[in-house]
Amino acid sequence: MAVMGTGTHGAAALRPPLRGAVVWAAALIMAVTFAVGPIQAAEPNGKGAQHMSLTITSSAIAPGESIPPQFTCDGADRSPPLGWSGVPAGAKSLALIVDDPDAPDPAAPKMTWVHWVLYDLPPDSDGLPEAVSAQALPPGTRQGSNNWKRTGYGGPCPPIGTHRYFFKLYALDVQLGDLDSPSKARLEQAMRGHVVAEAQLMGTYHRHR
Repeated sequence: MAVMGTGTHGAAALRPPLRGAVVWAAALIMAVTFAVGPIQAAEPNGKGAQHMSLTITSSAIAPGESIPPQFTCDGADRSPPLGWSGVPAGAKSLALIVDDPDAPDPAAPKMTWVHWVLYDLPPDSDGLPEAVSAQALPPGTRQGSNNWKRTGYGGPCPPIGTHRYFFKLYALDVQLGDLDSPSKARLEQAMRGHVVAEAQLMGTYHRHR
């Protein structure tokens, strides 16, 4: 009976079947990967991670464009209409901050002027109507203080130059409760570690006097 050699020629004879087995195993792994899909991070509710992005828009303000005068101190100074979507499923509340980082002069800014602070908006809300009053805010919404030391909206009123105004929306994993009309800084401190998504809309304004 012939005996297969164990030298170089014998090893060569073994390679083709071995190579074929490796290629077959690799193909099987790829097939399983494509069938199952990428592994998703689990959320607390056990569902796969959601990839919808939080967005904030306004039917009256185009991103990066000038804010109409009726929403400024040169007009009725009423709040613009806002809408949002893509709130994460696990969010417990929303917060809204409107501020101007170009005060007092965009050529030499020294502070951020705060125009509007809202928090504990319900996560199932989808926006605010134009000229919204305190009584018409979504149920449970709380107000913070702006730089005029009052609650509510205060529109753009730049003393010089073209300023930028950021409408910033945050989704939080908690309700913050009564913070006693907090300033922007106090609200941001309370939000730290609880922001699960954020979005912003920016408009500009220049006074023509």
